[in-house]
Amino acid sequence: MTGARLPRLAVTTGEPAGVGAELVVRLAQLPLPATLVALSDRGLLQRAAVRCGVNIELDDDDGSAADSRAPGTLRVQQVALGAREVPGQPDTRNAGHVLATLAMAADGCMAGRYAAVVTAPLQKATINEAGVAFRGHTEFFAERAHAEVVMMLASPTLRVALATTHLPLAAVPAAITAPLLTRTLRIVHAELHRKFGLDAPRIAVLGLNPHAGEGGHIGREELDTIMPVLAALRSEGMQLLGPLPADTAFIPAQRARYDAVLAMYHDQALPVLKSEAFDGTVNLTLGLPFIRTSVDHGTALDLAGSGTASVASLVAATRMAIELATRTPTP
Repeated sequence: MTGARLPRLAVTTGEPAGVGAELVVRLAQLPLPATLVALSDRGLLQRAAVRCGVNIELDDDDGSAADSRAPGTLRVQQVALGAREVPGQPDTRNAGHVLATLAMAADGCMAGRYAAVVTAPLQKATINEAGVAFRGHTEFFAERAHAEVVMMLASPTLRVALATTHLPLAAVPAAITAPLLTRTLRIVHAELHRKFGLDAPRIAVLGLNPHAGEGGHIGREELDTIMPVLAALRSEGMQLLGPLPADTAFIPAQRARYDAVLAMYHDQALPVLKSEAFDGTVNLTLGLPFIRTSVDHGTALDLAGSGTASVASLVAATRMAIELATRTPTP
């Protein structure tokens, strides 16, 4: 990467039958300050451009750095489809293609060929139906990089990290353990410093129960688990607020007191974030040895082939990747 004026971003197109490739070719029309390298199938990208009614110039990526990029151009690292896509109809024969793009992106970032990876949505069910145990982008990259990670979603005005992600609500209390919270908060604190440039990050921690347990009258997880963890980490110098009741944690007076929120479960805080800035929310994976951002929506199979799906979330994810790549020092 030495001497490069523009960061090289790996961009995966996700599920071939979804909107990913259409979003990527539309993204390439914008004058973004980055070299965009699509890890995808050239034919898939060309057909997506036709469906979207845009012109796209596809160039084989030679790994070189560049100091400018013309809108409407896209470099490509060819990863062949297993079967030609049919918009709206995922095909298990393309599961290998999707996984190969993710592996290429992760390995390329760790080798320094890319400054970050931006991922379009994939279809987890189709990969599992192909006989591959697959839980999602986050878990795939964590395993590939041998890293402990945390999911964060961020908008221009709010950052939310998750202690647990896609668990049944009934399984959440048992998952909220002292080791989990300690590890998660340490990762969030370190990444807010390293990636976001915050010298002394302030993290608000939500309680699990209504009213943060109300002194043990509505559950004891706050008293028995969350508060002891916060006390121990405060003694290490972390600035931690809470546990805060989730129903008042997002009012303006509270938001002025913190830089990020740690929610105990997926739907505890994300409705606030998504209702405020759905198209501007970015999914980040904290704890990886590289930058990974993603759209915050699914494959939109009902819109695939129409060329009408909103590109706003992919643009937001790309802009954040550029920002983080420019700010974050090389490990």
